[in-house]
Amino acid sequence: MAKEGEYILLEDLKKLKSIKRLAKLIRRKNQTVELILNRLEYEDKLDNLQVELVKMQRWIQENNKRIVVLFEGRDAAGKGGAIRRFIEHLSPRGYKVVALPKPTEEEKGQWYFQRYIRELPNEGQIVFFDRSWYNRAVVEPVNGFCTDDEYERFMKQVTEFEHMLNESGIILIKLYFSIKKDEQAKRFKKRKTNPLKQWKLSPIDQKAQDLWDKYTLYKKKMFKGSHTIENPWIIIKANDKKNARLESIKYVLNSVPYDISNTETDLSNDPEILDSYHPKKEA
Repeated sequence: MAKEGEYILLEDLKKLKSIKRLAKLIRRKNQTVELILNRLEYEDKLDNLQVELVKMQRWIQENNKRIVVLFEGRDAAGKGGAIRRFIEHLSPRGYKVVALPKPTEEEKGQWYFQRYIRELPNEGQIVFFDRSWYNRAVVEPVNGFCTDDEYERFMKQVTEFEHMLNESGIILIKLYFSIKKDEQAKRFKKRKTNPLKQWKLSPIDQKAQDLWDKYTLYKKKMFKGSHTIENPWIIIKANDKKNARLESIKYVLNSVPYDISNTETDLSNDPEILDSYHPKKEA
């Protein structure tokens, strides 16, 4: 099978006027018919799910609900790409994406959760956190950005903090995008060679492979210490970006009680790709 090449876009197909030109396009883009069909199937499923997201957002606005979705995972796990598919057709007035930089000196002197509280949704709004307060559970201790006392304090407080969010009426969804070490290395390599993605590389990214085992240790401690029945960790196998996006969207749709009685879209999750954390299962 040919190596996957450049994507063939819908705009490319609309310009075609013969089978001969289609064959030429396939060769030029270094594609196979199978890859094209898989891509079209993915786009069709994504379109249908995005229609459901629009319906979900309308329900949230009409009922003054507040939704928080956390996207966690290792560097290059696909969190940002998944968020972009979530918001692609949503009304900008009804959502915001939060990706906070490192805390300022003033914020360092505040209660750790304080700067995240400022970003919580108003009535009728969804907030997508591209990394969240769980920075302190994994990224910060792995890289020496917090003290042991700060880490332990966070782990003691986080479940109670999230319980308070629930009591205030917020629906909290915690997604963890899980990738293998060789897949992360492959994605880092692409970032280095792609001028449109080089901005994503950071000094932390460059150390991620060397610190892989330490990240794994703190990831497991995070799951064990903050997974609850009320606010479970949902783990998505994200080596395949497309499947990870589809499954994460379906999970969120199933977690928000909007009316799905008239939908013909398949919202069932694939247990081979998405599952709730369990200490006996490898994440």
